[in-house]
Amino acid sequence: MCQFCMQHGEGKKWYLEAKNYSQDLLSDQRRRKFIEGFGSTDRLKDVPEKLEQLARAPWFIRKIASARITRQAKKMHFGQVLPIEDVETLLGFTNSIVRVACVCRWATKGVDARYCYGVSVGPGSGMAGLGGDDSFLKGPDGWRMEKVTREEALDQMRGHEREGLCHTVWTFMTPFIGGICNCDRTDCLAMRATVGHGVRVMFRGEQVAETNPDLCIGCRACMRVCPFGAMGYSAAREKVEIDPRRCYGCGSCRSVCAKAAISLVGRREVAAAKDLW
Repeated sequence: MCQFCMQHGEGKKWYLEAKNYSQDLLSDQRRRKFIEGFGSTDRLKDVPEKLEQLARAPWFIRKIASARITRQAKKMHFGQVLPIEDVETLLGFTNSIVRVACVCRWATKGVDARYCYGVSVGPGSGMAGLGGDDSFLKGPDGWRMEKVTREEALDQMRGHEREGLCHTVWTFMTPFIGGICNCDRTDCLAMRATVGHGVRVMFRGEQVAETNPDLCIGCRACMRVCPFGAMGYSAAREKVEIDPRRCYGCGSCRSVCAKAAISLVGRREVAAAKDLW
């Protein structure tokens, strides 16, 4: 289990604990103030350049800076990859779902790409898990909130998988969970930092993917959608193989496998991946 599962989930998947979406957590004024400023894209526009500057710094500077950023992120805004099955479970106990513009894509690309889903266990429309009172929110064009049903959200997220995106949950002052995003390494600043620069701002998933060589036909469709570069093709065996050390357990690869040759197994069951979070 990841660190948050032990701290905020009593040894279970922390993001499936309804208490971490509660209105009681949202009522904290510091958290509300943090959320109010979260929609500002100005603070994110220079993140790519800062990451490149960090990459050029001496190794010891990178190590110190990365550790500091991770510690701060875990307190304020941290995420974790999760498969579609856990997304479905999560949506099952929420009472409100809205689709909004992804703040990363707005800041880096200047486009209204609605890959983020705010969830709430409270009444009302909500936004990023913020309950019925969204009057204090600020963001791109009022965030352009679009209320969706559980069925619509789940269907849209299955489509995001086929685009090669991975599902992630995010905190707004941990352990309050604000919503689900669908990320890729090009547009998502969190993935760019975590995967591309080793600055961890999100956990790997609780599982890893593996292929069944008896079913795999080597079509490589899964390789085209893996956002973590965890899949390779063996020319000798004419099969796809998965590196568990790179796999984040999102399960997107399964969505395009015509032969159902890919499955998810518990991370703790795989020796090469059990200690990688």
